[in-house]
Amino acid sequence: MAGSKQQNKKGNIAIFLAVVAAIAILVGTTFNAIKNSLNLGLDLRGGFEILYEVTPLSEGADMDMTAVTNSISKRINVLGVSEPEIIVEGENRVRVQLAGIEDQESARAMIGTTANLTFRDVDDNELADSSILVEGGASLAYQDGTPIVSLQIADQTKFGEITKNISGKASGSNIMIIWLDWEEGDTYKEEAAKANAGEEPKYISAATVRSQISGNCIIEGNFTEEEARTLANLINSGSLPVKLTEISSNVVSAEYGADALAKTAIAGMIGIGLVILFMIFMYRLPGIVSAIMLVLYIWAVFGLYSLMGAVFTLSGIGALVLGIGMTVDANIISYERIKQELYKGRSVRASVMEGQKQSFSAVFDAQFTTLIAALIMYIWGNGAVKGFATMLIITVVMTLVLNVAFSRWMLRLLVGAGIADGKPQLFNVKADQVPDVTKGQSQFYTGTHQFDYAGNAKWNIRASLVIAALALILGFVNLGGGKGFFNLGIDFSSGTRLTVSSEETVTVEDVEAIIAEEGFTGFTCQASGENTVYATTKEALAKEDLTNLKDALKERYGEEPGDNVVTPVVGKELVRNAIILTIVAWIAMMLYVTFRYEWDYALGCIVALIHDVGIVLAVFAIARMEVNTEVISVLLTIIGYSINNSIVVFDRVRELMAEKSGRLTEQGYQDIINKALDATIKMSLNSSVTTMLPVVMLLIMGSKAIFTFIFAMFIGLIAGTFSSIFIAPTVWRWARTKLRKDDGTKKARKADKKEALDEYTFKGINA
Repeated sequence: MAGSKQQNKKGNIAIFLAVVAAIAILVGTTFNAIKNSLNLGLDLRGGFEILYEVTPLSEGADMDMTAVTNSISKRINVLGVSEPEIIVEGENRVRVQLAGIEDQESARAMIGTTANLTFRDVDDNELADSSILVEGGASLAYQDGTPIVSLQIADQTKFGEITKNISGKASGSNIMIIWLDWEEGDTYKEEAAKANAGEEPKYISAATVRSQISGNCIIEGNFTEEEARTLANLINSGSLPVKLTEISSNVVSAEYGADALAKTAIAGMIGIGLVILFMIFMYRLPGIVSAIMLVLYIWAVFGLYSLMGAVFTLSGIGALVLGIGMTVDANIISYERIKQELYKGRSVRASVMEGQKQSFSAVFDAQFTTLIAALIMYIWGNGAVKGFATMLIITVVMTLVLNVAFSRWMLRLLVGAGIADGKPQLFNVKADQVPDVTKGQSQFYTGTHQFDYAGNAKWNIRASLVIAALALILGFVNLGGGKGFFNLGIDFSSGTRLTVSSEETVTVEDVEAIIAEEGFTGFTCQASGENTVYATTKEALAKEDLTNLKDALKERYGEEPGDNVVTPVVGKELVRNAIILTIVAWIAMMLYVTFRYEWDYALGCIVALIHDVGIVLAVFAIARMEVNTEVISVLLTIIGYSINNSIVVFDRVRELMAEKSGRLTEQGYQDIINKALDATIKMSLNSSVTTMLPVVMLLIMGSKAIFTFIFAMFIGLIAGTFSSIFIAPTVWRWARTKLRKDDGTKKARKADKKEALDEYTFKGINA
């Protein structure tokens, strides 16, 4: 019998070591393949994203968005861009994302140009459209060394008749004009007058036809080789059946993206390393299991992203780093419950089994509420918000799979091997903190300090009210001064932002001087380190003005600036969508908490959430920091994170309430809160530390491109930690004593029958 037990113990250790070795081999052999197959987003590779408004060429005509996307796709294929994103949004919007493209201006011109080729006479009558040409039959050619466009005629009979009629007209009228994107009101005579005056006409060719042409033809003009090639490509891509108007754009230089990726990746790795060290220091043996789980978690997340072909962005890295903190939270909840069982005198094995069982509901509810926020972001969000949500969804799924299934199983393997029997110090519990039940001792150490959290909640509430009042005062002062209550970024207020970066030093003074030389006013410039300056204006610059300004900055610094242009209509929609996202997330979470707990618990959670969102916005209002769409992503994440901590506290409150009967006095409820917080305070604080460590490293060392994003996360994490300790329980107590008429015990969970699992430490038997 003893030999069989010894064999089982050795078998457990062998399985554990085999799993660790398998993880190491799996990660080591697939890491490079996963890294190389990741689909990096615009902010990491460079490229552009443009949101187009689609309108029919003729009023009242129907629009086929499938035909629009097909036409755009054909044009992108001509550019040779890999993995383009063409997304239809609503009834008349299409978003085009091209990462890694070098000649961005040519690409924008090719995608957005209608390319409606027509042949007309001098009176602007249409003679033929592009259907008269062979599909793909336009090509770059040369005539006497001059670039031209060669056209293969599909309907040579019709073309022969057209040219015959034109050639029979009087001199000056025997001209066939080739137009690209002719619009009502355009006339050959006006454009010819411009050409005679030395200006560029809107038509691309005006050829005199002296005789019938029965075969192919050419388009000639004062083309450069690049212009002739672009025109041929446009003709081959087909006429776009609609008009595309840019209403929002975001351009990132490849150099800026690579720099942002390098800085953020290094900061993230250091943050992860600190989390691993913290877990091992705080929890010893379980901390080592947590470290192994983290390695597998990171590999699994990157692997899933690679398999899905999802776009990996800067905000996605932020979500990944946050997710690391959140997935470790689940370990912390479980490990703290195990320590609490050890303090009662149970054996290591019984403590692990009971601690994992008791922590499951809190872990599941906390992760599921985050999943609700992530799903809402994914369904209704766009751009960076959707990318952030994708990473958050993967984080929640991986946390439940790897924490609930994998890390718990790994810890049970080690405990089952007997290496921790009688050694509570392997869980960072000292031997003199565990009662000796053989001597009749009962629990004498709890690991808590019995602080009056409920009584001192008023100080946190007052501090929050002071911050809110200061924000309101400064906000109204700014509003009166014409600045606006918040410093809304161009995402919400419309405008243009240029990101001027270079290997050499870029100064605000130089950038302002160049902008002034180009005749632009109203720009605000802000330095971000020595090599980057952001230049922002509330005006959405026209394409031509934007190109001229970018060319001037490129000439000075050698790198093309990134740009982000948002029109007023998009800004208004973003504000509306941000509000809707937040409200929907709140409602969904409140319903879930009500279903899992009761309505007064949900009320406590929702007030805490409002508090956290309010604190983040208040700090941004006081500091006049820019509020953009990334801040909305953070607010939704903080909603999920804050409710995580609140649920951990309320799970223990519910457990304690199940042991009571009848209505309690206000002091009784206050005692319940204090007892619950005493038991969970280390969970909350340690969870905050593991989440904050990567965030702080990103603040210190990460890319300036996501500083606002990470700073909002930092403030939100602090607010979320305090609200779950002081705000949510206080609101629950108030609702329970002032609003409820029943005693609140009808739905209370029955106390767990722990006696069946109780196994105490008996020296000489299981110690």
